[in-house]
Amino acid sequence: MDGALAELQPAPLFADIAQGPAGGAAHWIHASDGLRLRAGHWRPEGEAKGTVLLFPGRTEYIEKYGPAADEFAARGCATLTVDWRGQGLADRMLDERRLGHVEEFTDFQKDVETVTRLAGQLDLPKPWFLVGHSMGGAIGLRAAMQGLDVKACCFTGPMWGIQIPALLRPFATFLGSIAPYLRLDELLLPTTSLEQYVQITPFEGNTLTTDPDMYRMMHAQLAAQPDLALGGPTIQWLRVSLQECAWLAGQPSPALPCITFLGSDEQIVNTDAIHDRMERWPGGELDIIKGGQHEVMMETPEIRAHVFSRMCALFEQHCG
Repeated sequence: MDGALAELQPAPLFADIAQGPAGGAAHWIHASDGLRLRAGHWRPEGEAKGTVLLFPGRTEYIEKYGPAADEFAARGCATLTVDWRGQGLADRMLDERRLGHVEEFTDFQKDVETVTRLAGQLDLPKPWFLVGHSMGGAIGLRAAMQGLDVKACCFTGPMWGIQIPALLRPFATFLGSIAPYLRLDELLLPTTSLEQYVQITPFEGNTLTTDPDMYRMMHAQLAAQPDLALGGPTIQWLRVSLQECAWLAGQPSPALPCITFLGSDEQIVNTDAIHDRMERWPGGELDIIKGGQHEVMMETPEIRAHVFSRMCALFEQHCG
């Protein structure tokens, strides 16, 4: 066992705002390059059928997935999720903690390795399954391609391509290429804000969810624990993320059962990249959620019931 995980180090878990299953806990863990991350987990009552490794999106944090963990627990699954480097209560990358930044996108794989070691140390029940949302969908896809120990996977609004207006794409590529030489790579990406999206965007017209209660929950969580907030990305983040999406697009799909859920009203990630990937995933299925936006796990009760039931039906096929 890695010495960094020799002893579990308790970390805060804000159960009052997470609204997850009873008995959840969080731990500090350290990636191979020394960065401190936070991982949280919940178990169902009784014997679990397996464990969901839930990979969050950019700006997200453990507590946001308390309701998802509750849905999985009701269907017999444990959940383990993480504050990636640079977000939540994990070590932030820059002095301005509200900037979303990463040196190389593949650094997130160091976080994945540490989380999976923790899952083993916690003896979280196997089989393990992957659920990746948005940026976590890109992290999870590479991990699956590289042999992540899971029996099946699901993705929601995965960031396999970034939605950039066609007229701005050449500018974004050019800006990313010159930023390191002009020392611009740690600057906030133009058109974004240091404030987290839900803190400055009213429910009406938001691009995350059509469910007002879930949107209020996200806002209330950040109001209660402002240290969890993260604003827009840096130019460097965009550059390495575009590189990662291009690399992923050139790789074959992993030999895993898969369902990807995509809201019909998705406006944040590039939907063409999702359609392309799923057309090339043998045995994979693309489930278009009518009326859904980016956060299908935080949509209306009807959509949530559909998504979680389909996920767990897939997982149950690969239990035992």
